[in-house]
Amino acid sequence: MGAIDRNGYRFEPEYSVINQKGAIHVYHQGDFLEEIKFSFSGEYPEPQQIEELVEAYCKEHQI
Repeated sequence: MGAIDRNGYRFEPEYSVINQKGAIHVYHQGDFLEEIKFSFSGEYPEPQQIEELVEAYCKEHQI
């Protein structure tokens, strides 16, 4: 899954299959803001899981 753009924010997911952990890096107008960490099972995180994390972040920060 590639980056997700929403209202000037960019969410770039990355993950490690070996560690079963991932992170979504949050940028606003090119500036790094924070990292959303998560874990998953299987060969890769489900796109729905990443979408839910992005949606929760947007609601929490009123984006």
